[in-house]
Amino acid sequence: MTIRTLCIANRGEIASRIIHTARTMGITTVATFSDADADLPYVRDADRAVRLPGSRASDTYLAVDRVVDAAKQAGADAVHPGYGFLSERADFARACASAGLTFVGPSPEAIERMGSKLEAKRIMAAAGVPVLPGGEVAPEHGEALAAVAASTGFPVMVKAAMGGGGRGMRLVHDPAHLADAVASAAREAESAFGDGSVFLERFVESPRHIEVQVFGDAHGTVVSLFERECSVQRRHQKIIEEAPSPAVDDAMRAELSRAAVAAAKAIGYVGAGTVEFVADDEGSFWFLEMNTRLQVEHPVTEMVTGLDLVAVQLVVAAGEPLPPEVLTATLGGHAVEARLYAEDVGAGFRPVSGRLDRFVIPTGDGIRVDAGYETGSLVSPHYDAMLAKVIAHASTRTSALASVARVLREAELYGVPTNRDLLVGVLEHDEFVSGRFDTGFLDRHDAEELIAPPSDDLVVAGAIAAGLARRAAQRATSPLPVGIPQGWRNVGPAHQPGVLRHGDRRIVVEVAGDGREPHVQVDGEPEAVVVFSASGDAVDLEARGIRRMVTVHHTDSTIYVDGDGTSIAYEVEARFPIPADVVAPGSLVAPMPGSVVVVAVAIGEHVDAGTVLVTLEAMKMEHVVRAPAAGTVREVRVGVGDQVDTGDVLVVIDADTSEADENDEHE
Repeated sequence: MTIRTLCIANRGEIASRIIHTARTMGITTVATFSDADADLPYVRDADRAVRLPGSRASDTYLAVDRVVDAAKQAGADAVHPGYGFLSERADFARACASAGLTFVGPSPEAIERMGSKLEAKRIMAAAGVPVLPGGEVAPEHGEALAAVAASTGFPVMVKAAMGGGGRGMRLVHDPAHLADAVASAAREAESAFGDGSVFLERFVESPRHIEVQVFGDAHGTVVSLFERECSVQRRHQKIIEEAPSPAVDDAMRAELSRAAVAAAKAIGYVGAGTVEFVADDEGSFWFLEMNTRLQVEHPVTEMVTGLDLVAVQLVVAAGEPLPPEVLTATLGGHAVEARLYAEDVGAGFRPVSGRLDRFVIPTGDGIRVDAGYETGSLVSPHYDAMLAKVIAHASTRTSALASVARVLREAELYGVPTNRDLLVGVLEHDEFVSGRFDTGFLDRHDAEELIAPPSDDLVVAGAIAAGLARRAAQRATSPLPVGIPQGWRNVGPAHQPGVLRHGDRRIVVEVAGDGREPHVQVDGEPEAVVVFSASGDAVDLEARGIRRMVTVHHTDSTIYVDGDGTSIAYEVEARFPIPADVVAPGSLVAPMPGSVVVVAVAIGEHVDAGTVLVTLEAMKMEHVVRAPAAGTVREVRVGVGDQVDTGDVLVVIDADTSEADENDEHE
């Protein structure tokens, strides 16, 4: 069988990744896209593209009939599901077969057997693969829920039976919180996977998350392509992966591979799959789940083996045996991948949406960037917030870590907050560099520890550079005669200052005069500055005794400055701000765009500090809004199913008088 036209039932970077390989194999590609994704690069990358009307995942990438119809409409003879969305849906694989489309993945039966983590655990136990104790539960089980928890043992992990990507997962230490955790996980699982079934599993303290890449063909051959280390996670979702694992020696690698191959053979597995294990610090490991698809982190395996896993998927899907290079693959060097997300790390890794004013990630020898966005792209609130993956391959782990950190530092990422600084902090942290870490790394080391703030002299130098760049840009476009001093604007006083805010700091910068040594003041005090060159987007200057080359990028309200491997964002303070709408005291507002899935309070109800008021679903995750203090609910402005934007008022609370008075005394 030959695959001639391939439909990609996915979006973003994985769609571009599949298109790239298919093109090298002479296969025509078809992209599917929602209205929110119409302008993303992968839609242009494909030979053909078919619109899936709407923006919600349930209406587009999760709509089996629509995706199959799109593939048929475009003349495809095969469908690649990528990862996420429909990639592990047996009904989708069957629908493809019924439509005469080759599904690039395992059989529907294999997906079903591994799709339910409970069924998977039973199969693995029968195959001799070690598993953790646990059992299926439901929010309404009551005493039965407590009994399963008691037999499992605390701490316990609540997990979605059909889940993945950290969704539908809750770690519970206190039995009193179990019922709420089960209910919340079930809701999130229903939203993300269309199935709210959850189960309990014993949580291994200080675990490592290690997975094995397996590949099987239709001729009965199954091989292991070695392990990946995936222990650095936030919200149970991986952010840094590497191959090989620094915790695995040759003996443990052989044991992991044997277990993974046994798992795949137990279900007659065909295609690319990943068997995930949790391991303790003594080298023991237990089966977690099997992902019956390509993994987000597959590039690190490609880098250390020299294989193109997507190409192998397509070969196997066409009925061919595994190529010889797969059967004889060996490990070479070390590869590290960092996932770049649009998220507010300081707000608990809250996903964010918005437009990318500039999105440039450098590449070079040993560096690979798999990106789903470009400058000007809109990051939608409807899907996962991952922007790109930065991967480095080197002869040693130390070199690979340093390369990824360097590329991230040099990336120009403007328009939405990202986790770039956190990733750099992890990659350069002594504990991580030593290789002695586990899945609790980000619990032990919070963002304030990992993200080093820019030095004061760099903040000042950046503010001066912003003023010089703005001045140079104005000179280039100003109708005024050359030589007339200009500050931030080409009208008004000659020395009009610019006011910038960096965090809680307010910086007033005034630039006047010509030549190499302009007159510069910061907060009213003179600064000795030597300018070697200045344009609207780059300044070479010496300030406070240090010379720096600084790049500058302007938007309507923000100036981004990069220098010393550090990026600083300055908010431009408006000289004549328009008063904002008055928000009533006690208003609790939406922290992000999303859909209301739970309204937990009613008007007139008294609540304590920390009480859950509203739960939002955004980017396939649940986010709760809690009462900041005790009080009485005066207004509830939203209902279940409502769509809200950032800043929309959800609930208004009248704080208890005694507590309000106490707060006033401390102000």
